[in-house]
Amino acid sequence: MSRHVIARVAEIPPGARKLVTVRGRPIAVFNLGGEFFGLLNRCPHEGGPMCEGVLTGLIEADTPGAYRFTRQGEVLRCPWHGWEFDIRTGQSWCDPAHVGLRAYKVEVAPGAAVAKGPYVAETIPVTLEDDYVVVEV
Repeated sequence: MSRHVIARVAEIPPGARKLVTVRGRPIAVFNLGGEFFGLLNRCPHEGGPMCEGVLTGLIEADTPGAYRFTRQGEVLRCPWHGWEFDIRTGQSWCDPAHVGLRAYKVEVAPGAAVAKGPYVAETIPVTLEDDYVVVEV
């Protein structure tokens, strides 16, 4: 596994999300009260864009008629067909034994540690020919 810097903490405030692409994978990163979680941005049902889904919670009841709303903002609903997933784990609420979103480990690292590495910058050869800058890809 490789690590990739994707944003400053301030760029994803609590309750917000950010869609990033890392090594060709679309990953939705969520900030739940200062904790960060990453999920594949593709619903396992029909590929819906999970980053566009509604954040909701759970309705629970110990007895009939005694409902309470819990885990507010921790359940992600697919915008296409309403399948729901736990943001913290990627677990499905409709079929937890068989369906889930791929979860990615996300962490907050201090700037000094990030600047130190072990990240390797991708370099691209650039040459100057007359009045044009040419990039080799």
